[in-house]
Amino acid sequence: MKRAICLLAIPFALSACPKQDALTASEAEESLEEASASTQAEGLTSATVDISTNFTIGEAAEQAATELKTFITSQLPCADVMLSGATLTVNYGVNAGNCTYHGHTFTGTSAITVTKDDMNDVIVDHTWTNLSNGVVELNGTAHVTWNFTDKTRHISHDLTWTHLASGRTGEGTGDRTEQPLASGIAVGFQVDGSRTWTGQKGTWDLGIDGVQMQWTDPVPQAGTYSLSTPYKKTVTMSFARVDADTIKVTVAGPEHEFSFNVSKAGSVAAQ
Repeated sequence: MKRAICLLAIPFALSACPKQDALTASEAEESLEEASASTQAEGLTSATVDISTNFTIGEAAEQAATELKTFITSQLPCADVMLSGATLTVNYGVNAGNCTYHGHTFTGTSAITVTKDDMNDVIVDHTWTNLSNGVVELNGTAHVTWNFTDKTRHISHDLTWTHLASGRTGEGTGDRTEQPLASGIAVGFQVDGSRTWTGQKGTWDLGIDGVQMQWTDPVPQAGTYSLSTPYKKTVTMSFARVDADTIKVTVAGPEHEFSFNVSKAGSVAAQ
């Protein structure tokens, strides 16, 4: 009797854990391009979030917003900045002058509310309307909190975005922690966390582990992505900078892995 039970248990166990089909080259490239488009949308939000760091900690929220208005006007004279209480409404590209920050040239509207400005508790909320850098366009919100002991910021976002060149779209949420690279925030930032979005082909779930981003790169230069795909395969992506214009991305999945070179302009070439 015991022997019969064991024999019956074996096929049941196998059927409960079906083997994933092998990853194909086209699926690997599709995964990379989808992750890259989402990354570029995240990078645009991070650039506008970083603008909102420039005020004195521990003042009233309205005073912090006033300082922030002065900073944005000085850095981005193209913008029309309106202040109401602790909320700034920034319309980019309305005036002449510079409209570029961290390599992103902005159009669209950003509303920034300094919700709280205590010494140990700073909260800034963002709303974006048709915000674009010419690469992606997005609409949505983010809730940002700051940890000045760890020198990190925590961002929870809810976005819809379009990658303008490819037409890829996404709608979803993210929860991530950012901190400056060792070379400084002017160069880029490190990200840990997750993003989930739904595009034309289904839902994608991305885990972000120690990812290092320079501001205008379409993919990270270091770290790891783990991506659950609509075609029921999980892939990992690792990143290594080749030169100033090129990052090598290795996409590994069931049975196979594939390597691609991604240029700063976003073009993808299989190796």
